Amino acid sequence: MTDVLTSIQAALGLPRTPIAFTASGALPSAFAVTELACASMAAAGQAVSELIRQQTGYLPEVEVDRRLASFWFSTSLRPIGWQVPPLWDPVAGDYQTRDGWIRLHTNAPHHRAAAERVLGACTDRGQMAAKVAQWMSTDLEHAVVEAKGCAAEMRSWAQWQDHPQGLAVNAEPLVHFLDSPDENAQPWQGSVERPLAGIKVLDLTRVLAGPTASRFLAGLGADVLRIDPPTWNEPGVVPEMTLGKRCARLDLHDPADRAVFENLLKQADMLLHGYRADALEHLGFGLERRRQLAPGLIDVSLNAYGWSGPWQNRRGFDSLVQMSSGIAEAGQRWKHADKPTPLPVQALDHATGYLMAASALKLLAARLRSGRGGSARLSLARTAKLLIESGPGTTEALRAEDEQDQQLSLEQTPWGPAHRLQAPVKISGTALQWTLPATDLGSHPPQW
Repeated sequence: MTDVLTSIQAALGLPRTPIAFTASGALPSAFAVTELACASMAAAGQAVSELIRQQTGYLPEVEVDRRLASFWFSTSLRPIGWQVPPLWDPVAGDYQTRDGWIRLHTNAPHHRAAAERVLGACTDRGQMAAKVAQWMSTDLEHAVVEAKGCAAEMRSWAQWQDHPQGLAVNAEPLVHFLDSPDENAQPWQGSVERPLAGIKVLDLTRVLAGPTASRFLAGLGADVLRIDPPTWNEPGVVPEMTLGKRCARLDLHDPADRAVFENLLKQADMLLHGYRADALEHLGFGLERRRQLAPGLIDVSLNAYGWSGPWQNRRGFDSLVQMSSGIAEAGQRWKHADKPTPLPVQALDHATGYLMAASALKLLAARLRSGRGGSARLSLARTAKLLIESGPGTTEALRAEDEQDQQLSLEQTPWGPAHRLQAPVKISGTALQWTLPATDLGSHPPQW
């Protein structure tokens, strides 16, 4: 645990302050997944604590519950009388090729359509398996990616270290901070109880990593406005990830909506985005334009495969990065399985999300000192390197979840009532609490 946390503290420029970790056991895995969960959450909590110390002279203590951290890396929501829709499209998953394994990610309709442009229409996994079996892994990965789809051949860690993209991302820092010359000397409006009260967070992220970051910031009192394209949906994760946020839709190809977005950005303190590295540039909202619109902006971004190398603009998700970087292959050997064995949770997403939140808090503390904004870049693939190099996992199981782990209050969502698990991070004097229940995408107007 100490090694993972120390690495993260160094990357974020946080003091090497010991953090209290309670409870025992871990998620069973070839890798130290629970350690990564606890360390990334601890870093986010410590960034809050350091912000409060800077503003008040009081340094809150931080404590992380190992069990709750592990559970939150899966889902925090416990529906009552209803079910969250399935996370995966029916044909998404791992398939055997002529020479190995490949993962197809088809959750978004346009990503499934891309795979079917290459492989032909498939109504079920059996049909897909028969078609994939005729291909070599590298050829199929390339074909699906060229069709603007999402796929990843299973590689070992050794193969990834020899791959041009593995070499590139492994040379990157865990968090790449960039200073901004622009100033916006906004005073601190928060308090020890709600340290981010008055902070406006514009969230352009999807699925898990970025939304994990903005959910954490919302729990500290930030005003989070999530923006999605007109037709985007991710029903399997929306009830989990929109907690504490307002959700609106804008089409950034439409002139009227672009004007609305620019106005929102001008008023934002923080922007979180998870587009591919070149996507906002193509939309006319590159880094320089964002700085012009919002001097002093705190700009935190992530992508799948890193910010340098031949794959920096490649579409990707946690499960694909696990296949590319050697995690699924190592899991297969660890479990003596006959197929790829991923992590028990999508830990790269969740951990990167908490690292994004910690980065945003560090940049906010810097802005409160100097008046200057700044940016931070993270990637799922670089977080994967941190996990792989943190050593093996453990077989000491977590104590099973029980009702005592749930908050007493009910969350009234559009889908029905639900409980949330207790927050795994405790910051003395600062309770993580969300004033808004989870909501559907597009359920609010695009305004602060």
